[in-house]
Formats: sequence, C-alpha cells, structure tokens
Amino acid sequence: MNSTKKIKLILVVLCCFAFLQQLNAQTFTSKNIKFNIFSSTPVEDIKAVSYIGVAVLGAQKQELNIQVAIKSLEFDRKLMQEHFNENYMESEKYPLAKFKGVIEPKIDFTKDGEYIVMAKGVLNVHGVDQPRTINGKIVIKNGVVNLNSTFNVACEAHKIKIPKLVFTKIAEIIQVKVQGDLNLLNK
Repeated sequence: MNSTKKIKLILVVLCCFAFLQQLNAQTFTSKNIKFNIFSSTPVEDIKAVSYIGVAVLGAQKQELNIQVAIKSLEFDRKLMQEHFNENYMESEKYPLAKFKGVIEPKIDFTKDGEYIVMAKGVLNVHGVDQPRTINGKIVIKNGVVNLNSTFNVACEAHKIKIPKLVFTKIAEIIQVKVQGDLNLLNK
C-alpha cells in the first residue's frame, strides 16, 4: 500500500472514530426549565415565572445552551406583564433570552454527585450579547442532571430602557433564578 492510500485509510478511520464518539456523547435536555425573575424597589416588588425554558447540555464538551421565551414569563398582574413585554423587553422584537457557554470544572456526568460550577459564555437579553460567568450548582442523581443558578442581570447592560417616570417602580438590577432537571436524550 502506498503512502497516499495509507493516509486516506487513516483519515477514514479517524472520521469513523469521531462519528462514533459523537454517537456515544451524552446529551441531556429539558423543555421545562423554571425561570424566576425578581426585582425590588421601595414602591413594589416585581415577580414573574416561566416553566417552559429549554436547555441542552452536551456532556462531552460540557456545552450548555439554555433559553426562555420572554412572553412565557407570567406576572401576578396582567397589566404589569403587558408593560414588561411591550415597553421594556420589546418581546415581539426580542422574543428570547439565551445563554450559551461551557461549564467548568470538568464533571463526569455518569456519576452521582453535587458540583459547584461556573458557566462561562454569552448571555443574550433584549438582543444584546454580554460575556458572563454565571455560578451555579449541578446535582446528578440516577442519570438526571439538575441545574440551579441565581444571578443578576443589569437592565443597562442589555439596553433595556426604564423611563424616569417609573424609575422608582422598576429596579435597575433583575435577579434571575434558573432551575430544572435535564434527562438523557434517547438517540
């Protein structure tokens, strides 16, 4: 066998090996990630929740993609929800809040345990990307990956404008809580 054929054979074997590795890679998903938002001002507290966030976690590279439809956040008061979507978040124009990043340190997703982690990546809110490192906790039990994180989002960093007239009713910093179970994707 000449050297060109050997190189081609080696490349074919490497491609097959890479493909098999992808097939064996663990992917965890969920369509019911819970998102809570909260802000407090002297005038009132603002709270909303969504139970239909989506997450995908590629265990091999520890890549995390998570998103929530802004309109899925439900408030106690419908008028508040309407103002949130129309006046501040512009949900028609910017329908999703998204995070894409990598979890550190390295975790063995086949073993039960509790891990304090950081997700380093990009948070996109209101159409504005911001590099972020978000702290959280991962608990693995019986093949289920539970994500739990609380972090703050500054309205100004994502160009969310708050009119001066309502400045005392809306906080400049919004607390976000993300919680949910991800299950192994059946291929």
